Amino acid sequence: MLRVEVQPGLLRWACERAGFGLQELAEKIPQLPAWASGDKKPTLQQLEKFARTVHAPIGYLFLREPPVEQVPIPDFRTVGNDYIDHPSPDLLDTIYICQQRQEWYRDYARSMGEGPSPFVGAANVEQETEGVAETIRRALRFDIKARRRMRTWAEALRQFTEQADEFGVLIMVNGVVGSNNHRKLDPEEFRGFALADGLAPLIFINGSDTKSAQMFTLAHELAHIWLGETGLSDVEPVCSPSNRVEIWCNQVAAEVLVPLRAVRDEYRPRESLADELTRLARCFKVSTLVILRRIYDAGHLAQDELWTAYRGELERLRAIPKGAGGNFYWTQAARVSKRFVAAAVSSALEGRTGFTEAFRMLGVKKMATFRELGRSVGIG
Repeated sequence: MLRVEVQPGLLRWACERAGFGLQELAEKIPQLPAWASGDKKPTLQQLEKFARTVHAPIGYLFLREPPVEQVPIPDFRTVGNDYIDHPSPDLLDTIYICQQRQEWYRDYARSMGEGPSPFVGAANVEQETEGVAETIRRALRFDIKARRRMRTWAEALRQFTEQADEFGVLIMVNGVVGSNNHRKLDPEEFRGFALADGLAPLIFINGSDTKSAQMFTLAHELAHIWLGETGLSDVEPVCSPSNRVEIWCNQVAAEVLVPLRAVRDEYRPRESLADELTRLARCFKVSTLVILRRIYDAGHLAQDELWTAYRGELERLRAIPKGAGGNFYWTQAARVSKRFVAAAVSSALEGRTGFTEAFRMLGVKKMATFRELGRSVGIG
């Protein structure tokens, strides 16, 4: 049986890259310790199985030393003031999937005679954030009073997502890599990213995050699109990023969701801060962390009070279990963008795109699922 030469260090690197320990993977691949020690060599079939398990391109395993992987888009994530290294394969694969979809949609839009979207790159960081936020709200028909009447954050997020998607931005909300429910995305690694493009602006939101937190991420990434700035974000409303673009986008996002004038009108300083956070978060359908920052911005909290309350609120939020479930077809359409689903299904039914490619892009395997997904967005 033909066996292949592979550097033991590459096997260990591939395990670490995917977040696995060598002994942990040995339960699935018993021969792995012998390969890693150099005592034995794997067959090509065994190496292919290992590559699939650790989500690594098999070509990497034939290199002399591990490759230096970098995020393929501007990376604005920081811990303190230090940039984050070593992106996970889940993050990298998610970006690659979205780039492939964006490239397809760009060609589709061009073939349909669509022109560049005027809102992409319409703003700059020198502009007042209040004015840009108002422009975004009006463009998306984002009515704060209507949102206050909604029962849940999930309902508000769904409407916000659909408003942005209908306006012309491909909005993809997913908590896993593609359609692989065994590869859950980590909101501690990233919360979202924007791929600015005149014909196919795209925003990806990490669906593993809380619904209320996703509201802020979507608003932040919309600010990126208005700037015409592609970027990967790890945004939080209270923490102040060091990058000027991220600072500006955070300010716009906060103003889009919770206008400062509304906080000044609504806040009751005589009530307890905890009660006000809960009440205003339900009112505006955003995270209590967003409300906390806006109360500070309105001048009702000192900086030390802000950070003390922030740490306590963050600990409370992390202890709350996340919900799951929902309608499959709405979930799948949200993962891929309703606008993208409609384009891909229409293109395949009209014979301009092969069904195999359409199935791959939409993450479906059966014609019945494909047709029902199309009907869920009004196609077919």
